Amino acid sequence: MKEPNDVIIRSVTKVAVVIIFTFAINLFVSGHHQPGGGFIGGLAFTSAILLLFLTFDLETVRSKFPVDFKVVAASGVLIAVLTGAGSMILDMPFLTQAFGHIDLPVFGQTEIATAVLFDVGVALAVIGTGLTIIMSIGDDR
Repeated sequence: MKEPNDVIIRSVTKVAVVIIFTFAINLFVSGHHQPGGGFIGGLAFTSAILLLFLTFDLETVRSKFPVDFKVVAASGVLIAVLTGAGSMILDMPFLTQAFGHIDLPVFGQTEIATAVLFDVGVALAVIGTGLTIIMSIGDDR
């Protein structure tokens, strides 16, 4: 049986994945002041990996991403919970946000906030959970 010639789909996928990764980062970063954030950024990131799974085989993508996504999900949940619980140490309600401004050399006056740490945890939890589910379904024979 002749093997399919899928050079075009593989080439387009490589470009599309870079675009989707960039969009996922944009969604994540803009989520503090506009619609977006860790959840939707994590979903967009997961969709890029899913596109790789569909274009290439599961083992090829796994060899390029040697990560246990269950650990990624657990780490994300831990970061999110610890970020929320950190405010309780200062006798504030759970998930109280703290923020301030710092002067960065290239960017100038920049706002930093604990909500970004929470969003990192949410994004990691979504990425880890989504890819664990997708890979377990893909492995099911």
